Amino acid sequence: MSSVQAEITDVYDPLVRTAKARRRGLALAMFTAPWLIVLAEAGHSLASPHGGDDIDPAVALAIATDHTTLQRWSSCAALVGAMLLVPAVIGVMQLVRVGAARLGLIAGVLTAGGYICYFGLVLQGAFTETAMATTGGSIGQNVGVLQAAMDDPLGVGWVGPAFVLGNIVGTFLLGLALLRANTTGRWAGYGLIAWSVLHVLAFSPWVEVVGASAQALGLAVAAAALLREGRGTVKGPEPYELLPK
Repeated sequence: MSSVQAEITDVYDPLVRTAKARRRGLALAMFTAPWLIVLAEAGHSLASPHGGDDIDPAVALAIATDHTTLQRWSSCAALVGAMLLVPAVIGVMQLVRVGAARLGLIAGVLTAGGYICYFGLVLQGAFTETAMATTGGSIGQNVGVLQAAMDDPLGVGWVGPAFVLGNIVGTFLLGLALLRANTTGRWAGYGLIAWSVLHVLAFSPWVEVVGASAQALGLAVAAAALLREGRGTVKGPEPYELLPK
């Protein structure tokens, strides 16, 4: 096929014609989503400055009762952030598709799946707790309902571990994939790795805010690289060719 025929084919190829819009959309998600997670973590830290374990239904219900408005707004930020992190992860996978394709695929699936689970946990948990706090009723009965939901093996019982796997292991591997691919600044990979490490070592709720901010900065660096790649100023390693030219 001649170069002219190739250019004509590209013009009518919907994937080529929408490439710029898709790249900008992914970059926008990479810029926006992690900062919503920062807001969610900051809201949680303000509501529980001493690190109350909100996995405990009694503690979670007490937090929702004392900080109902803050809980609702921070949970809304978490929902939107988790939803936008799925295309954000796809944007990172696009950056590592050649240099670390296999690792990027595994990490991307784990991370995206983890945030999908996080969306379900927040929607089911936080808003149920604030609803219980505003409608009143027996505290013991409300705690019992929350505990039964968390113990259900077909529901939250497996969603929680899946979220932890994707959020910590998946994000860590995604950061390693960025470092291995070397298609963006190394701070992008370090930012994602810092979120995973600080999330595990968090001895204070504000440490998780710092980790979430590091992830946001890392994804911002990656998003900028994705946009530059679209302008042809960033070029990753070329894929192997099966046949010589």
